[in-house]
Amino acid sequence: MIERIAGSEDAGKRLDHFLKDRFPEYSRARLQQWIKAGRVLVDGHPAKASASLRGGERVQLEPAAAAPLHAEPEDLPLEILYEDGAVIAVNKPAGMVVHAGAGVGAGTLVNALLHRFAHLSKAGGCERPGIVHRLDRFTSGVILVARDDASHQQLARQFASRQVGKTYLALVHGSVRQDTGRIDKPVARDPVRRTRMTTRTKSGRAAWTEFRVLRRFARFTFLEVKIGTGRTHQIRVHLASIGHPVAGDTLYGAPSRPAGAPPLERWFLHAWRIRFRSPASAEIVTVTAPLPKELEDWMHALL
Repeated sequence: MIERIAGSEDAGKRLDHFLKDRFPEYSRARLQQWIKAGRVLVDGHPAKASASLRGGERVQLEPAAAAPLHAEPEDLPLEILYEDGAVIAVNKPAGMVVHAGAGVGAGTLVNALLHRFAHLSKAGGCERPGIVHRLDRFTSGVILVARDDASHQQLARQFASRQVGKTYLALVHGSVRQDTGRIDKPVARDPVRRTRMTTRTKSGRAAWTEFRVLRRFARFTFLEVKIGTGRTHQIRVHLASIGHPVAGDTLYGAPSRPAGAPPLERWFLHAWRIRFRSPASAEIVTVTAPLPKELEDWMHALL
């Protein structure tokens, strides 16, 4: 049984959010499962994930043993950008799901990783070996994978404490007026359309996104985007909230066939660069994933 005391800064925080902040080495899904199974006690009693803390509570977590690994190795193309004794950086293509779920059981990044590497961290759960963070299915770019549990926990703490630098490239609809800007809007699940996130509720989690204009086109703007938080769909929903949805992202308002532009079978969002401290060497490592050719070609077609 692991114990943490909720501080005054945790007042008003949901139990599941508190657990994710205090136990970043475990996935959100695993923590939710343990709450439902009664493995989380607040002042000695089971509580719901949505329970609001007041501060001062004694929160106890009894982790369950990891289930047997279910994901199967598959011989799939895998571009390795960097690796050392603790971490692997992969260039994920658009269209590839990171791990199984929501009706996808094969062809994932995890399946490819299991074929290539004999040992990966199991701290994220049996379906997510090695996975420290995620990218949306149609977002390409660099993603970090942990080789062992200790490295996973160190990397997870860096993400939780916002020590990891994440830079994206995005092409958005319209002319972004400012050359630089920052979006500070909380992000929450859309209560009406559950597949979307929204910035229009007061119950969202704090999130900030910074952008810088790299190039302007007649009807689009090419941006460098940095995020200090990693909320679900954060860049997509933030940019859409200021009237500039990511090209190809119909979920957040982009047209399926932009006038005067060729069809785009994905959205124009790429995880370009990541900066972190390697658990193997304690050195700062920067990994860059080049913009995919299909995005380069699509952007050049706008000229």
